[in-house]
Amino acid sequence: MEAQELSWRERGRLWIRLSVRLALVGLAWLLLTRVGLPLFSLLMPFFLALCTAWLLNPLVRTLHQRLGISRKLISILLILFILAVVGGVITVFVWNIAEETAALVANWESLEAELSATVDAVNLFFQRLFTLFPAQLGASAQEALTNLGVDLLDWFSDTLPSLVRTLASGAADVASSVPSFAVAAVVFLMGSYFITADYPRLRYLATHRLPEPVRHLLSEVRAAAVSAFGGYVKAEFILSVGVFFILLIGFILIRQPYALLLAFLLAVLDFIPILGSGTVLVPWAVIDLVTRDVRHAVELMVIWGVVALFRRVGEPKAVGDQTGLSPILSLVSIYVGMRVGGVLGMVLGPVVFLVIINIVRLGVFHNTIADLRLAAGDLWAFFHNRPGGETNSKNM
Repeated sequence: MEAQELSWRERGRLWIRLSVRLALVGLAWLLLTRVGLPLFSLLMPFFLALCTAWLLNPLVRTLHQRLGISRKLISILLILFILAVVGGVITVFVWNIAEETAALVANWESLEAELSATVDAVNLFFQRLFTLFPAQLGASAQEALTNLGVDLLDWFSDTLPSLVRTLASGAADVASSVPSFAVAAVVFLMGSYFITADYPRLRYLATHRLPEPVRHLLSEVRAAAVSAFGGYVKAEFILSVGVFFILLIGFILIRQPYALLLAFLLAVLDFIPILGSGTVLVPWAVIDLVTRDVRHAVELMVIWGVVALFRRVGEPKAVGDQTGLSPILSLVSIYVGMRVGGVLGMVLGPVVFLVIINIVRLGVFHNTIADLRLAAGDLWAFFHNRPGGETNSKNM
């Protein structure tokens, strides 16, 4: 590494710039965690209304220009239409999911018996397999497998009471939160209408007092963030919807119980990068092979093959190279997102990484990166007993 020699004046300015940037990052993080997130939670209906208005604005503008109808009338008609369609679809979907969940809880004892029989069959298979191993190794493996089966059955048996308690408490919480939810829904609808109808003027008021360089920078950052966030989420959502219908049709054709519930859960799992529906379907098929249910195993593998083929063909076209993440970055973003935000963080982690990467590619942090390189070179020179001040003291 070539040492970067700086005068003491240059060195002082460099480290002051880096210190100020570090302080600003710390202040931004403090404001985000202490003020931004609570404020976002408090004003959630208005943020959702703003996002809705931003999404509807292109369509409202087009209809307003072509039909000559006022933005207010177009806005309220669009919002009512979307509310009716989305509300109807969600109502039907949630109703069917609730029915299958209730049936699952009602048949829990039979499912537990089936699981016990499956565990016994798997245990018998491995018992025969372990006879091929040395005696001591086979005995240890058999004991570990038996303990695993017992723990699995105990966990499965304890899940029903906790599930019932969770559903009961959840139903009580939902019932108690209906008034506040209704108020928030009304505020969201009214906010969506007012912001959509007056979107051009509100946007002008928010930006016209900013200096031109700041407006240009914000425009580029917004375009990069929208490109990453919108492109990735839209592509993954389309792919997950396609996977959901493939799974649903496949499960219906093979007469799999709880087809809608399973298809929905696997589609949600498929939305998370790295994981996918194969993490469930493939082990499920292997267990079916071990228990000699070859037909069901083949059916599951066919369904998984169709899903994998669909994603293989559709993902490059839908996602595109500009919004893709390398496997290692996907893994890092999923882990960091899980640590920060749980399951929701696992889904949003790759999206946030994409937004940051696209903003960095704009050159917004070009000066910061250049200063970091200078600082690294300066430290290299300093620790090798060649500080820039000794060679450049005449520049002071």
